[in-house]
Amino acid sequence: MSETKRTEREDETRQKTVRPSDAWIPPSKLPSPREEPGFVFRWVRTATHGQADNTNVSMQMRSGWVPVKAEDYKYLLLTSDVGSQFKGNIEVGGLLLCKAPRELMEQRDEYFRKAAHAQMDTVDNSFMKQNDSRMPLLQPDRKTRTTFGSREPCCYGVASNY
Repeated sequence: MSETKRTEREDETRQKTVRPSDAWIPPSKLPSPREEPGFVFRWVRTATHGQADNTNVSMQMRSGWVPVKAEDYKYLLLTSDVGSQFKGNIEVGGLLLCKAPRELMEQRDEYFRKAAHAQMDTVDNSFMKQNDSRMPLLQPDRKTRTTFGSREPCCYGVASNY
């Protein structure tokens, strides 16, 4: 008998099609500017269904957001909306590209985090006011848990005597 030379299974892999890094992809409707040290970017709503939203723009400006100049971000290849009230800035579909100091936005986030925490404490305190020693309420559990599967045997398929 003659022995047939067999190739190992691992050697019989198919060629993988590798997508080149320079492959064309469709452009994003709202491109992201390159990161700048010390700044964060955000698209601020200037209009909804063609109706100007000056209240929102004013509030965002008072919060520290500043419109960016189109001349500073030519690489984004965007033109402003026709009839835009923000000439020289980047506005797309009723959204205006703005930036703010990262430190200021972190302080803003912390403020809202504390406000949300205070609201939850108020709700919990209001709930616990209804506590009665004859039927005590459990303290609210605010922990998030993620579990995968079960370690206990499943009860499905167990016959019942009904």
